[in-house]
Amino acid sequence: MAKKLPDWFVEGYGNIWLPYAQMQTADDALPVVATDGVTIELSDGRQLIDGIASWWTACHGYNNPVMQEKIISQVRNMSHVMLGGLVHEGAATLAKRLADLLPGDLNHVFFSESGSVSVEIALKMAVQYWSNLGEEGHHRFVCFQSGYHGDTTAAMSVGGNASGMHKAFSGFLQQQFLRPLPETPEEILEFGAFLAENKDQIAGVIMEPLVQGAGGMKFHGAETLAAISAQCQKQDVLLILDEIFTGFGRTGTMFACEQAGITPDIICLGKALTAGTVAMAATVATDRVYGAFLSDDPDKAFMHGPTYMANPLACAAANASLDIFRDEPVLERVKHIEGHLNQSLEQFRTLPGVVDVRVKGAVGVIQMEKIEDLARLRTEFANEGVWIRPFGDIIYLTPSFSMQSHELAALTQAIDKVLNRLN
Repeated sequence: MAKKLPDWFVEGYGNIWLPYAQMQTADDALPVVATDGVTIELSDGRQLIDGIASWWTACHGYNNPVMQEKIISQVRNMSHVMLGGLVHEGAATLAKRLADLLPGDLNHVFFSESGSVSVEIALKMAVQYWSNLGEEGHHRFVCFQSGYHGDTTAAMSVGGNASGMHKAFSGFLQQQFLRPLPETPEEILEFGAFLAENKDQIAGVIMEPLVQGAGGMKFHGAETLAAISAQCQKQDVLLILDEIFTGFGRTGTMFACEQAGITPDIICLGKALTAGTVAMAATVATDRVYGAFLSDDPDKAFMHGPTYMANPLACAAANASLDIFRDEPVLERVKHIEGHLNQSLEQFRTLPGVVDVRVKGAVGVIQMEKIEDLARLRTEFANEGVWIRPFGDIIYLTPSFSMQSHELAALTQAIDKVLNRLN
């Protein structure tokens, strides 16, 4: 017999508006009472192994003691202070650490509370960069099919799925230069020619490096990223990299752009920045971009200011996460996960309906021809004791880097059972 739902769920669930859900027809969300390590505990006592690290955030697992100690210590001392006219040690320390970790001269960190907002900031930064230089008209961005950069207004406009999840807003959004991702030498040359022809209108090129996440977990090679960067440099076009998903070890290096040996003009960070504890994001600019805002003219200052930017609790969490990356073999763990996923997911390649299997770092993808009933598939996974959220036409895994081999095996065994049962 199913356990009684908790009172808080019965009384409050009707007032919650869930993301990406048709509230009239969607199954009820599962009531969570605790998290620990790589598991989610439900109110009925079930333990689900989390295969997606809470939308790719909890890179060190849940309730990491290093993280907890630093956050608890911080909340006892200072939970928040505005960054306008004031600054605190956690923000200064984190900004310096990020600048030291990032490639090249990405030295200037602008904090915010979410990945979508960090993209909005990057886009505004690029537009004002050109304006501050006296070059007006740079108001449009080059973006790529299957790209995703968030759900706020400008971020939606540079996404590559306007006919999908954002189609309701197609008439509202600014029209950008949406293009296929260039990968062959011929496509790269054509892309460069396009930049040359339109660069007087272009404020920047924005892309997710190596893995396009919410657009379908589509991969491209480091050579593609390097070639796009080279064309941007050749045509003097700003390159913005959205590493909200790919940053902090997810693709096997601390930042995906390292694998191409490039430095973008602006980079967006979020999700695993605070390892799944407190909302935080950052937009980081090079000396060149930052320099365009330095002036005796107050109108050339960057006019943006999130209320909770550089929240001390979030800074404490981010600094604690960076301590773990520094002190523990985290990237070696990612390499182990990559090897495990390469081996364990290969078995699905021959199943009916599977068209591809691919792995990059701690990202494993089973590409289906189509998924008829996403809701049923998600329920079947939960019934097998795992939390996996397929979307579109893919089943994917983005586990916490702390996940052990037997827990990874439980994820792939659950996928095997469900796919074989449904085929």
